[in-house]
Amino acid sequence: MNYWLVKSEPATYSWAQLVKDGGTAWTGVRNFAARLHLRATKKGDAVLYYHSGEEKAVVGLARVSREAYPDPTADEGDWSAVDLAPETALARPVSLAAIKADKVLKDMVLVKQSRLSVSPVTRGQFERLLQLAETKI
Repeated sequence: MNYWLVKSEPATYSWAQLVKDGGTAWTGVRNFAARLHLRATKKGDAVLYYHSGEEKAVVGLARVSREAYPDPTADEGDWSAVDLAPETALARPVSLAAIKADKVLKDMVLVKQSRLSVSPVTRGQFERLLQLAETKI
């Protein structure tokens, strides 16, 4: 299994909306590096859901429910989408400040390449994040 982090502005598509909808097509990614990450996902991969903007915190855990396919929202170009399904809200959101301050998490792609909307997470980083979130899966 692989581990990923996706970012969304809560006003655009929040964790609460993902839970309410029961899943979504993760569309609209228009960055080549993020597209490569989307294409590398596999069904069942764990996905950390990060609220960008003012909140700046990991708030939930989702799963890839459908692997990469052509993004139906793309008018031109070779873009991909995946489907995500919510798993669980984190018992305690983990802020970007906490991530940057943690010796295991400070080298996350989220910190190093903050503009990416989809990024890989190592197993160690994933486990540490869940530990800080006081969440067991």
